[in-house]
Amino acid sequence: MYGLIGKMRAQPGKRDELVGLLREATGALPGCLSYIVARDPADTTAIWITEVWTDADSHKASLTLPDVQAAIARARPIIAGFEVQIETEPVGGFGLPEA
Repeated sequence: MYGLIGKMRAQPGKRDELVGLLREATGALPGCLSYIVARDPADTTAIWITEVWTDADSHKASLTLPDVQAAIARARPIIAGFEVQIETEPVGGFGLPEA
């Protein structure tokens, strides 16, 4: 499995709008086992995204899907930046297959 944990910043006052756009893009993502979008309770502009994929190629392919591309285009103006992106190798957990 392939995992990502990332911290994204929204423009001030735009976090909930950005969360909504990120959630829209998580419908049918082949190979995606888990996609969690979370608000940072200590920072009003920060969003944490935790993803688990069957493999890195599935994640990469998801970025080319028309719905994902449209969501990225709509989100781009309200994204202030990316602070952290960590790749992980998930080995299992609630709702995930064992690696």
